[in-house]
Amino acid sequence: MKDKIFEKPITKQFEFDEDVASVFDDMLSRSVPFYNEMLNLTTSFALKYTKKDSRVYDLGCSTASTLINIANHSTEKLNLIGIDTSSAMLDRAAHKAKGYGHKITFIQDDIFNIELQSADVIISNYTLQFIRPLQREKLISKIYDALNDGQVFIFSEKVICEDKVLNKQFIDEYYKFKKEQGYSEFEIAQKREALENVLIPYSYDENQKMIKDAGFKHVECIFKWINFATFIAIK
Repeated sequence: MKDKIFEKPITKQFEFDEDVASVFDDMLSRSVPFYNEMLNLTTSFALKYTKKDSRVYDLGCSTASTLINIANHSTEKLNLIGIDTSSAMLDRAAHKAKGYGHKITFIQDDIFNIELQSADVIISNYTLQFIRPLQREKLISKIYDALNDGQVFIFSEKVICEDKVLNKQFIDEYYKFKKEQGYSEFEIAQKREALENVLIPYSYDENQKMIKDAGFKHVECIFKWINFATFIAIK
């Protein structure tokens, strides 16, 4: 379905409810620049660190596009696990996985309530930014502890620029991108208001510092477009 969520005046803050879940795949493709390229890069790098029976987590898996893409391209049998708090998202994730014929385990819960088992790859695309900063570092530590030595955490985030002039220019470029995807000025403004104080992005440097402070030996940006970045961190 086409994303028309914000054609009407908003009545609440943004949340991953049934309305959003029903259009989420379209929303991603039209709201995240080069989303498919990011998805394919995430898949490619994830598969470099997997072997037969490797455990792969996707935290905030939404409709499971990432896990399904990994399953589509893997030559090995993997233990794929998607975690999300939204039942509406996971209903669609399970339906999509079944349609592709992939066995993926889905868990509906807060990540802080789940004991992560040892994993070779943990993924979190555009999820950390929805977690309160005070809790974010705790989650990164939890991810670090669950990863096997030498294995990876791959994550994508919207980032802010610490230079105010450049940050405004970044926002303007992103605004132009969304207009080119068919969103009206009203829809863009409505979504921005709905996301205020819900989506809290870090700067590029803040993301890297958070990862290194948790103990990761290396973190590198593997993709960036203006204010969207994908990172890989090695334990």
